[in-house]
Amino acid sequence: MTLTALSHRAERLLLRLHYQLRQRKRHNRLVLEHAAGYDLLILPEVMNPHVFRSGELFANMLDRGLIAPHHRVLDMGSGSGVVAIAVARLAREVVAVDINPDAVRCTRINVLLNRLEDCVDVRQGDLFQPVHGETFDLIFFYPPYFRGAPQGGFDYAWRAEDTVERFVAQLERHLKPGGSALLVLSTDGDATSFLDTFIKHGYSQETVATRRLLAETLTVFRFRPKSSPPGKE
Repeated sequence: MTLTALSHRAERLLLRLHYQLRQRKRHNRLVLEHAAGYDLLILPEVMNPHVFRSGELFANMLDRGLIAPHHRVLDMGSGSGVVAIAVARLAREVVAVDINPDAVRCTRINVLLNRLEDCVDVRQGDLFQPVHGETFDLIFFYPPYFRGAPQGGFDYAWRAEDTVERFVAQLERHLKPGGSALLVLSTDGDATSFLDTFIKHGYSQETVATRRLLAETLTVFRFRPKSSPPGKE
């Protein structure tokens, strides 16, 4: 085994111990959390954005360089609602979608808690089904990192068999001219095949943000149809 592989294994062991000792009590229970500057109520079966970091990474990177006041934004896989809440401070309109009913309830609660119910429309459904025929300037998506059939509501956030392929196949018809999609991918998951799927469907990609954690690296990618020029930011 190489030194790099041993180092990676040691990092994952430390991360697992940290989770068991410090973070486990904040997962799979009702907890009041503060993430990305927002107060959030996290329900059981919903990913905690502070514990698992990716939602918080998305929310913290948002600024006028990414979102303009006229933008209509889709937050797909809304989870706790932290990204939708952060986007609502900047964009004209936000639609938040999740397949997990607990996540939909959680997003609605946190939208109310942050007094943004007039700005965020929360819907339940699989991928683009709840927004059939609608288009957006920007689409956020935190896809499941691992292949396989999900076991229960919380597992939808981690595991899927063909979610990314179905997302990419439908994406362009839901983007306004010049629109783009932002995805956060992890070195822990199947990021290489996800990126290949976008390339095969004719999308350009650029790296927007990267965050190195103890045992993984999270990267936010922007994807645009190659036939579509960048829109006004």
